[in-house]
Amino acid sequence: MQPGMTPPARGRASSDSPLIELIHAELQSQLGAKRYAMWCDGKIRLRVEDDQLTVGVGSPFLLNWMQKQFRSVMVEAARTVLGPSAHVAFEVDASLSLGTGESRSAQVGPVAIAGLTRKTTAALEASAAKPSDRTSGRNGRATAESQTAPGHAHGVKSRRLAELNDFIASPGAELALTAARQIATAQPVRFNPLVLCGACGTGKTHLIEGICKQLRKVQPGLNVVLITAEAFSNYFTQALRDHTLPAFRQRFRTVDVLLVDDVDFFESKRVFQEEFLHTFAELNDHGRQVVVTSNRHPRLLTKLGDDLVSRFLSGLVCRLDSPDLATREKIVAAKAKRMEGEYAPEALSYVAQRFPTNVRELEGALNCLQTYYSMTGRRVTQTAARQVLADLERDCMRIIRLADVERVICGLFGVKPKDLKSACRARTVSHPRMLAMYLARRLTQSAYSEIGQHFGGRNHSTVMSAERKVQQWLEEQATLRIAAQEWSVSEVLSVLEQQLLAG
Repeated sequence: MQPGMTPPARGRASSDSPLIELIHAELQSQLGAKRYAMWCDGKIRLRVEDDQLTVGVGSPFLLNWMQKQFRSVMVEAARTVLGPSAHVAFEVDASLSLGTGESRSAQVGPVAIAGLTRKTTAALEASAAKPSDRTSGRNGRATAESQTAPGHAHGVKSRRLAELNDFIASPGAELALTAARQIATAQPVRFNPLVLCGACGTGKTHLIEGICKQLRKVQPGLNVVLITAEAFSNYFTQALRDHTLPAFRQRFRTVDVLLVDDVDFFESKRVFQEEFLHTFAELNDHGRQVVVTSNRHPRLLTKLGDDLVSRFLSGLVCRLDSPDLATREKIVAAKAKRMEGEYAPEALSYVAQRFPTNVRELEGALNCLQTYYSMTGRRVTQTAARQVLADLERDCMRIIRLADVERVICGLFGVKPKDLKSACRARTVSHPRMLAMYLARRLTQSAYSEIGQHFGGRNHSTVMSAERKVQQWLEEQATLRIAAQEWSVSEVLSVLEQQLLAG
């Protein structure tokens, strides 16, 4: 949108949303006043929902015409206002063809094809009649998805973004929620970036979507971009292929707020890491906010470059733990209220107790109960919940083996399996070995002798000694050195357990 440009004063078939006004102004800028007046002003109705722009037109043949002639313009206008992840859908709006579209200043707007000559109308109808170009839907409602950014499939509707107000925070997630709310007010904060880290299903994506949605409500003029690390990489790859890197960088390095989900994807991908590092540096230097999510603490992203990790650590790192029982009960109760069916409080409490790992497991269990209610029409009691979820519980059980413990220990501490089984007494090997024995005793069904035999043919007393030593570390709140950083033993064990339970 050109500086100083204001939205046209004439009535439009649209809502009063500032985002809609900005998109109309962008369309006028790209099409010019004459083409905009002929095809858009009063002829279309725009609707924005999260990152999707829906364009309503007056008839099926106009739908085909608009797609062919103006789809790329609509997409560009949407991405300019809503961000690079925006996409566009077209639909037939019967009220426009009847001339009943509402405008800002008059209840009845112009007829959708007003101003067209009879010859032009006939040409449009002929074009729409071609079988290869026809797009129709049920009840006379035709829709078509525009070309989308990499990572968005054709014909896939935009999902609704989560709300911050719907997030139920456990004690371990209150800091993350507070930080998210501060950013969502669009007021300057002292930390940049905000890094939300935690295991799958702990609420990271919920928070980052909530920030995006709230910012678009309180500051519609802000250029807020919500994107996954994979989609960012796909954009970059396409820009390399199309020789459009300057446009790519202009698009991402001029946003007001950049929200990137699952930055773990950048691990072992040096080229993407470098591009994102420069993007972040540019935004940070100009006071633009960045928020990222990750399944692990930045220090544990061992395959990210040191420059990027240090940038993450320079901001605010908030860890989200699995919700405790009280929080899970609140989450289950809140989700059950939005579902069809009648559920006994005991049944909901049973779900919260039996699925402690993450929120997605709770949602899956509730979906099973709702399906049972749909089949039977009977209130879901605790007894019914036990019966329905019995198979699901068995499927969710995670059997941890000694080899699994060995794998996560080696991955975190950078040692080899043969080192754990060797006679080496160096701290870099003996400490991981003791932690492995401690976790093996806690999380597997192996006896002391089996654990000792696995880790180098040691006897059961060695394993018992290692268990006592780690317990002493926990009581003394001791720390261990990992990758030049000091970590508390309790935090190390928590990370290892999460990795084991996640598989």
